[in-house]
Amino acid sequence: MNNPGVKEVSPQAAWDILREDPDAVLIDVRSTMEFEYVGHPVGAVNIPWREFPGWQVNRDFVAAVRELLVSRQEFVAEIESQPLLLICRSGRRSQDAGEELARHGFKSVYNIAEGFEGTRDSEKHRNTICGWRHHGLPWEQA
Repeated sequence: MNNPGVKEVSPQAAWDILREDPDAVLIDVRSTMEFEYVGHPVGAVNIPWREFPGWQVNRDFVAAVRELLVSRQEFVAEIESQPLLLICRSGRRSQDAGEELARHGFKSVYNIAEGFEGTRDSEKHRNTICGWRHHGLPWEQA
């Protein structure tokens, strides 16, 4: 069950929020390797929730999000109210990261449910039935 502090949105709904709200921030919580080599949504900032090689939860995740938000503003006021859209490969890690942010007082947290690559199809391929890329939303890779 989703944390009530984390709203679930589709990739298209997330893209609409990003276009309509200049304060909205898209955070890609996948590993640095995934972000750079698999690709990422245009404009996303990479703050890994778990990182290779140990895949341990990033203890500095919340602090890194706060630092990012402070760096985007001229003054520090109500950063916990800024819309945060989180994305990972399929929506699991971003849900966990969103719940952690909600526990730390962030009030406008969105999990992009289908993720960047979506779930696997019957042939175990991603990007074919759902996800940011499947929907043709803007993305890039290193």
